[in-house]
Amino acid sequence: MTSPLNLLSQLSLNPWFGALPLRDRKRMLGAADLRSLRPGEMLFRQGDAPGGLYALVQGKLKMSTLSADGKEAILVVLETGTWFGEISLIDHQPRTHDATALAAAVVLTLPQPIFNQLMQRNGFALAIAAMLAARIRLLYGIVEDATLRSTRARIARRLLLLAHGDASMAPSGRPKVPVSQEALAMMIGISRQTLSKELKLLVQKGIISLGYRCIEILSETKLTRYGDE
Repeated sequence: MTSPLNLLSQLSLNPWFGALPLRDRKRMLGAADLRSLRPGEMLFRQGDAPGGLYALVQGKLKMSTLSADGKEAILVVLETGTWFGEISLIDHQPRTHDATALAAAVVLTLPQPIFNQLMQRNGFALAIAAMLAARIRLLYGIVEDATLRSTRARIARRLLLLAHGDASMAPSGRPKVPVSQEALAMMIGISRQTLSKELKLLVQKGIISLGYRCIEILSETKLTRYGDE
């Protein structure tokens, strides 16, 4: 099990959590519990009551929703260090989507009463507001892509988002994006066949290469140009 000191150091690499006062970070970790998830196990379902503020300590989670006919849409993939689940704690409404482990994962849970206490501090409340603002910007960008951009541009822009950690949005991108083509197609809302055709074109142009459940970005500059089309 990860020691409290190592956990503090690990999670503080996240820009949002790392910017909080040290006393708040220690308070949060001291009051939180760790939970292990098996691959495919759900942390919560759409419609569940709020259960706390979460941080992903290990592994990956997908935030998704199902249509009436069973079609799945992946909204975002969360990676290690990301904090999430704040919306339902603020408006006291049910969870808006499903949270499912893509691989073995460890999740930290901050109980709602502790979250409510921290929200009485102006600094912490402002930090939560900043987190929400960043999420809204991300969602506005995804909506804009879906309504105004070509399929090729949407693929390029989502790959760039994933390269920077999607929800965590690291300042520097990584060349290898750990995502399957099936998951990427569900994120963008296109068929697997359409995605495959567009990815092959990007491969031919030397912009990406395809691996097992992984896409490597060979030229972020060229991929960005496609995203701006």
